[in-house]
Amino acid sequence: MDSLSFSASDDFSQQPGSLKPATSVVVRLAEARDVKELSQLLTLSFYSSEGMMQWLLPLIGMGIAEDVRSRLRSPSPHYACFVAVQPATLSPQTAPEIVGTIEMTVRPDSPWQFRQGQHVYLSNVAVREDQRRRGIAQQMLAACEQKALEWGFRDLYLHVLENNQRARRLYFRAGYRLRRIEFSITALLLGRPQRYLLHKRLPN
Repeated sequence: MDSLSFSASDDFSQQPGSLKPATSVVVRLAEARDVKELSQLLTLSFYSSEGMMQWLLPLIGMGIAEDVRSRLRSPSPHYACFVAVQPATLSPQTAPEIVGTIEMTVRPDSPWQFRQGQHVYLSNVAVREDQRRRGIAQQMLAACEQKALEWGFRDLYLHVLENNQRARRLYFRAGYRLRRIEFSITALLLGRPQRYLLHKRLPN
């Protein structure tokens, strides 16, 4: 999966009265015990449960769980998965109630750029439907920015679909700006939206 659907996009809709009271969550690094809840959140956020898809969701969820488990075991020093957890479920005796997630990794810059380097890329942003528009995405983005600085990086990138207006507003308010439109003739022929690459440079 890539950061295309952006389930967290509703968090910062600029429509009057759309923001709900701020939710107090703890944003922390994901752990092995989070895999089940994480995979459920990602499955419901990025895949439809209507029609025939409802029968495929369990299989999709199993695949996502294995992918998440594999990434969490990654020895890479430049991979992080954050989860937003309800404070009421922070007890070691209870399973965490995960209401949001975001992943970040380091990728090489485009090969056609004169100076080669690396940048932080954000993906798989998701907030549980009943917890959207409560500022959770903002808290997770802030955690990623702090981690990027710890890694020694100031440039963050992510993708958003051109027709996802709410997601675009969310990231614009968070300081992201359009870097380029990744035009795809296939998307054009199939009537699908193009991808926008957004960029944010963190201050010193």
